Amino acid sequence: MSNQHASSPVIARPDKARLRTASGVALLLVVVCVSLSAAQFGRGRGGGGGQARVVFATFDDFDGGFQFCRLYFRNGGGDGAGWSVDWPRADENLSIRLSELTRVPVSMSGPNQPKPLLFRATAPELTHCGFVMMTEPGGAYFDEQEAAALRLYLQRGGFLWADDFWGDYAWDWWEAQLRKVLPSGAYPIFDIPLEHPIFHQVLPVSVFPQIPGIGYFERDGRTSERGAESATPHARGINDDHGRLMVLMTHNTDFGDAYEREAEDPEYFRRFSVPGYAFGINVVVYAMTH
Repeated sequence: MSNQHASSPVIARPDKARLRTASGVALLLVVVCVSLSAAQFGRGRGGGGGQARVVFATFDDFDGGFQFCRLYFRNGGGDGAGWSVDWPRADENLSIRLSELTRVPVSMSGPNQPKPLLFRATAPELTHCGFVMMTEPGGAYFDEQEAAALRLYLQRGGFLWADDFWGDYAWDWWEAQLRKVLPSGAYPIFDIPLEHPIFHQVLPVSVFPQIPGIGYFERDGRTSERGAESATPHARGINDDHGRLMVLMTHNTDFGDAYEREAEDPEYFRRFSVPGYAFGINVVVYAMTH
């Protein structure tokens, strides 16, 4: 590993001009959201079928295009099934849709075969990710070294999306871990208003969706996984010192399942994957251009 890699002072990002979306592409996404032709269903990779072998990324894995970066973490209690929920299918499918519906250059190793990456918080390679996602953070645990590394990553321009945790207990656990990274006095949490640019980066999102895990939906049609306690979905955030959103928390909703399980149930796809992709593509483009 070279010293140049290890001492990278800022988050590496593609050229903003390459990430801009054309109005015609945005219109295409609107059409997809409204009409949902049968040809669109199931074009991503199906869920299930086991998980990929755990291999952490190196600097050599980056090739200049967008690659979905996922955060590996240990569970320390709380309410969460671990870092690998929805992995790697969610990472692959969001990358596929991003390549189809925007001009973002997505790295591929073959047809519909993106190249997502996995990182520990302390990995120096994380500085090459303008966007990193973690799922089920309601059970995550950060030690002092991990917290310090994530703090530096975010302060240098990184973006963290924490998704799929439900109810008050999971929120309280996650907030306690997050405060090791970003203290509350300097970095308050706020509810992100629908007027925020992250809801309009590629196309307008007028309603923040509550997306259930597919098992909950297929069992009884419900969208709240913890009943009345998780009835309201939240998009919450933390800004950096310059007003840039650097932490996104989607609480009482599960975008990861909308991506991973898109090919399994046409009704689930129509109701949840479509709005899930609309928001997720906005998030990625915002993270890579701010």
